Parts: sequence; C-alpha cells; structure tokens
Amino acid sequence: MFEEDNAQWGLVHALVLDGKGGARSIARTELDGLQLQPLESLWLHWDRSHPQTRTWLLHDSGLSEFACDLLLEENTRPRVLQMANEQMLLFLRGVNLNPGAEPEDMVSVRIFAEARRVISLRLRPLRASDEVLQQLDEGRGPKSASELLLLMGELLTAKVQALVSDLSEAVDLEEEKVEADERYTPEQGSLQQIRRRAAGLRRFLAPQRDIYAQLSRNKCSWFADPDGDYWNELNNSLIRYLEELELARERAALVLESEDRRRSERMNRTMYRFGIITCIFLPMSFVTGLLGINVGGIPGSSSPYGFLFASLIVLGLAVGQWWLFRKLRWV
Repeated sequence: MFEEDNAQWGLVHALVLDGKGGARSIARTELDGLQLQPLESLWLHWDRSHPQTRTWLLHDSGLSEFACDLLLEENTRPRVLQMANEQMLLFLRGVNLNPGAEPEDMVSVRIFAEARRVISLRLRPLRASDEVLQQLDEGRGPKSASELLLLMGELLTAKVQALVSDLSEAVDLEEEKVEADERYTPEQGSLQQIRRRAAGLRRFLAPQRDIYAQLSRNKCSWFADPDGDYWNELNNSLIRYLEELELARERAALVLESEDRRRSERMNRTMYRFGIITCIFLPMSFVTGLLGINVGGIPGSSSPYGFLFASLIVLGLAVGQWWLFRKLRWV
C-alpha cells in the first residue's frame, strides 16, 4: 500500500535500513519529522521524470540548490563530487536491461549520500536497485549508507561483466568460423555492432573506473574500514573489463580486415586468371580473324587441308604461349 501511495509522489520506494541487513518501507507522508534509531539509515529512491520529485528535492529534501540542479540535470556523465559536511554526489551508469533497449544505452542513477541518508534518482528502471530490494527482503542487504553505495557499485559492475563476456564470446565464434572454413563470410553487420557496443560501453565505463579509484583513496569518515579495499577491487574489475572491451574491438576489426584481405585476394586471383586466358586467346583470335577476311589471296583457301593447317597454327600458338608463361612463371 505504501508503494502505491509513494508512486503518486514520484517516490519509487522509501526504506529505513535497520542496520542488520533488513529494511522497513515507509510512506511519503512519514518523511516529515522522521526520527531514525541509532543504527538505522534512510534510502529514498525517486523517479526523476515525476514532477513531484523536483518539488520535493527543491523544497523538502534539505539539499542545496546546487546539489538539486546537478541531480535533476538532463545529461550527466559518471563522476563523484565531495561536498561539505561529509556529503557526496555520485553519478553512475548501469547496463540497460529493460525490454527492447540496447545494453550499451546505459541507464543513469544519480545519488546523494551522507552518513545516514541516501537519495537516488533514476529515469528508467534499474535492475541493480531491484536486486538490492530483494536482498533487503531476505535480510542480507546493506546495513548502512556506505554499504548501500558499495552494493550498488558491485551490482552495476556485475551487469557489465556479463555483457563484456557476451561480446567476447561473439567475437570468438566469428573467429572460429573464419579459421574453420576459408569460404565462410563473417557477418559484417554483427561485427560492426560489437564494435559500436564496445565503444559505447567504454564511453561511460572509463570515467566510472576513475570514480571507483577516487572512492578507494578519498573515503568519507562514515565509510566502513574495509570499503576502500572493495572500491579498489571494483576499480580493478572495471580496468579488466575495459581491456577486454578494447581487445574485443581490435579482434572484431581484425576479422573484418582479414575478410577484406581474403576478398581482395580472391578478386586478384580471378582477375589474374582472366588476364592469362585473355593473353592466350588474343593471338589466336588475331589469326582466326585475319584468316576470316573475305578477300582474295587468303593462303590455303583453295586447299582441302587449309582448315587443318590453320588449326595447327592456332594450336601451336596456344602451346607456345603456355610454354612461355610457364618459363616466365606467370602460371
């Protein structure tokens, strides 16, 4: 019931983390004057497209106008901003797993975080937030605001791993087919799509890697002690995925270049054979054309063996040319 009431306000869900891995849902009307217990933290997840979201952020959230403007701006890129009073703005991207969407068209999640409160905004559904909800329902979710941020980063990175693996396997399959059958023609459309996807993912994952590196070095005081190591591990994971994406792009390009080279070689061999055939028949065509002139004085025109002599001449020309081409190593 709370979810239905909250949806009218643009609030996807409002949860109070109990500090033990679980959470309880609250209504939008309970936010005013909400008192958190010592171990509790608040997580508010908003729909950025809803008009009430902007109203609440500007008038009731307690955030500065600068922070609200950044959270509500149309276009963002992954980055992190350390603010006064141990507050943080975090902009992350996740793989778009919504039906009918391209995975490289990544979904943005904007986050304001402080010691005991996290406010996140999304425009399109994000699978990572649904998985966080599932873990909280099972009692094994994040216990604090810092753990919530870390879990969101881990889930977003895990989705990237699956997509990168799919792209690498697609390139592997094309390479195997090319090596197994010389006559196989790679699907240029699919290879070009792999390259476009890899480029689109790199566009957002490269700055997101820098975010994780920065969070591993510059921790807020309300971060748990091991958080820096986990953020550093996420940074290393993204570095590995970026390297795999670059490798997939290069391998796809090599497959395309190999196919272009093989096509060019086949064309050159075909044109070479046509050239040899033309060189062989050109002198014979000249002789037969010359003998076919309908004028007086053609040698052998009155002899019953004229046709045989002409045929032997043409055959001799063909054999002589074949011998010459073999000697010159043209064939």
